[in-house]
Amino acid sequence: MSAQPKESTTAPKELSFAEKQAERMKRLRSLHTARNEARTHNHQEVVAEEARNKLPPNYEAKRRQAEWLLDDQAKRQEAEKAGKDYDRVKLLNISAVEAERLERKKKKKNPDEGFSTYEQATVRQYNRLVKNMPTADMEQYEKQKKKYGDAFYGGPNVIIHGMHEDRREAVDKMVDDLEGQIAKRARYSRRRTHNDDADIDYINERNAKFNKKLERFYGEHTAEIKQNLERGTAI
Repeated sequence: MSAQPKESTTAPKELSFAEKQAERMKRLRSLHTARNEARTHNHQEVVAEEARNKLPPNYEAKRRQAEWLLDDQAKRQEAEKAGKDYDRVKLLNISAVEAERLERKKKKKNPDEGFSTYEQATVRQYNRLVKNMPTADMEQYEKQKKKYGDAFYGGPNVIIHGMHEDRREAVDKMVDDLEGQIAKRARYSRRRTHNDDADIDYINERNAKFNKKLERFYGEHTAEIKQNLERGTAI
């Protein structure tokens, strides 16, 4: 018969009191370090959440828009340095379907409903001009700040008349914008030719304009009534 292997009867070495105490202290220090890290992390999260709650509701959208504007401005400057038309280069990278979608979105966001009042026309023009304003030129800002010194911010005893010099490109841009406004105003204010085949539903020119305004605002609601009156089926 083969001999059976003998089981080891050697007992594990028993740790001394000092070794047990050292192991205990090691675990205690590890737990203490983990607790401090958790406390620091929780405090940082509370501070960050409080800072987020103090931000305006549209902060993230504004931040993304600002990042897009900075990126767009950097690309525009690169195109100008290369002697390229940035708007044309930008359109070449957009498909026809995407361009059509953006145009529909633009019209839907700011639809042209025609003339209603001079106040609305003024507000519309103001919003358009503000939207088309270029982003802040921080390089030019710092140059002017360094050039004018304390007079840059003005004050009760500061005379800045004659100190400011407009840049040539800024003047050219203003002239181009004004000429564009004049041309657009002339195009929309030209006298319309009379259409002899159109229905006569007015007694004078002022009444014709008033009727057009009524048609613009209430035409879709009164179309059926007009058709019934023309057919003679109105009750």
